[in-house]
Amino acid sequence: MKGLLFQIGICLSVFGMFLYVYLEKQNELTELKIRLPEVEKAVRLIQEENRRLAFEIDQFENPAHLIEIAHYPEYGHLKHPLLKEILTVPEALATTE
Repeated sequence: MKGLLFQIGICLSVFGMFLYVYLEKQNELTELKIRLPEVEKAVRLIQEENRRLAFEIDQFENPAHLIEIAHYPEYGHLKHPLLKEILTVPEALATTE
């Protein structure tokens, strides 16, 4: 009789332990589900900021804008290179390792 009670006690203990672990996993999952909207909102804001910055970069790198800022005094030291200052490498040499 004691052996049977001992076995039932062990089974209930193991069942209780598995139930506890399962409930802990469910609690972690629920916590992640609760935090998910905040993370999605943060990701959307970051993506929107990335799009805005990409647009600003495109506007800045626009050739018309670059020519416009080339006339500013702080960029007066910049000049177009002369043809003799441009170094070219034959394609055959550039592709060999």
